[in-house]
Amino acid sequence: MGPGRNRGWLLRLVIAFGFAQGAVSMARPAVSYRALALGADERAVGVIAGVYALLPLFVAVPLGRRTDHGRCAPLLPAGVILIAGGCAFSGLANSLWTTAIWSGVMGLGHLCFVIGSQSLVARQSAPHEQDRNFGHFTIGASLGQLIGPIAAGALIGGPDMAGTSATALLVAGAGAAVAFTSLWRIEDRTAVKSRTAQGDRVPVGSILRARGVPAGMLISLSVLSATDILTAYLPVVGEHRGIAPSVIGVLLSVRAGATIACRLVLTPLLRLLGRPLLLTVTCLLAAVLCAGIALPVPVWVLGLMLAVLGFCLGVGQPLSMTTVVQAAPDGARSTALALRLTGNRLGQVAAPAAAGLVAGVAGVAAPFVMLGGLLLLSAGVALRSPAPEGGNPAGPRATLPQSVRRM
Repeated sequence: MGPGRNRGWLLRLVIAFGFAQGAVSMARPAVSYRALALGADERAVGVIAGVYALLPLFVAVPLGRRTDHGRCAPLLPAGVILIAGGCAFSGLANSLWTTAIWSGVMGLGHLCFVIGSQSLVARQSAPHEQDRNFGHFTIGASLGQLIGPIAAGALIGGPDMAGTSATALLVAGAGAAVAFTSLWRIEDRTAVKSRTAQGDRVPVGSILRARGVPAGMLISLSVLSATDILTAYLPVVGEHRGIAPSVIGVLLSVRAGATIACRLVLTPLLRLLGRPLLLTVTCLLAAVLCAGIALPVPVWVLGLMLAVLGFCLGVGQPLSMTTVVQAAPDGARSTALALRLTGNRLGQVAAPAAAGLVAGVAGVAAPFVMLGGLLLLSAGVALRSPAPEGGNPAGPRATLPQSVRRM
């Protein structure tokens, strides 16, 4: 229980994550606008958005393995450095391919930060605190997603779209660097206790076959793909419908604000519905709302849809983290989280690329219909999950580690 009592580390981590995620959330739409100003079409925007996830795809599992056998904390400053550099150099790039490369560096930094911080939360939280602490941890991401698009929308616009988007990217890099002010006091006090022999690695196949891991990965992939394509493609939809960048920034922030509201009430929602039903209902509603974005609705209706959508999307990420952590074998939980992130990055590579192809053929709103189908599949997976025993909102008893079942 010791690690769970002192939550000063969690508050500092949430603040650092807020700045890091704010920089990324500011940079992602800014990269899209800069690419458009440099002559990109919808397909090119999709490719650049996919490159953001391409580099992390190859290093997630090795980083997770290393974290299972060592400290999490060093990944945090490394991630901040890569995020700040990727943002700043994306603003200085003058061609689409260099913009794509630096977007990939930014994605690599985000992966390092997220693997380190998620592993830290898993290690330093008592089992019964994991749903709550992962929910609080992801508030940092939502705060960044709330502030970042507003800041991007305030800076981008006017006749010099290339210049204003470059300025937004440089500001995002500076914002990421501010995360260092919260990182310096974060320590991984559980590293020695959680360290296992380097030769006792759990095979990846065994982790993937663990009950609850595949479902958690699919739900996480679907929710993140929806958030990612919203961030990358809502600016393109706005350009086609005549919606100003400042309004698009506000709409993206409305979505993020609703996600924060969801995570603040996540614990009572879990007590009321339980994890499987809560995931099923929210994924189903999100599927309908994502498909609805394809309709040419007024801006105020779009804002209302994004608010409800943001609330629904706020459930998937923290609950999928807890599901994967509790289902994974002992000594492989960081690797399991890394596999979950690998699934996320696969979605971030494939979904924007597929979205770019769909948008090129069927129009810029069509990718949101594709997202609706993916979320509908996730709702089906969540619906088939076994119900919790004994009123435990964390999930089915069979997926819990032995230490939790004794409680």
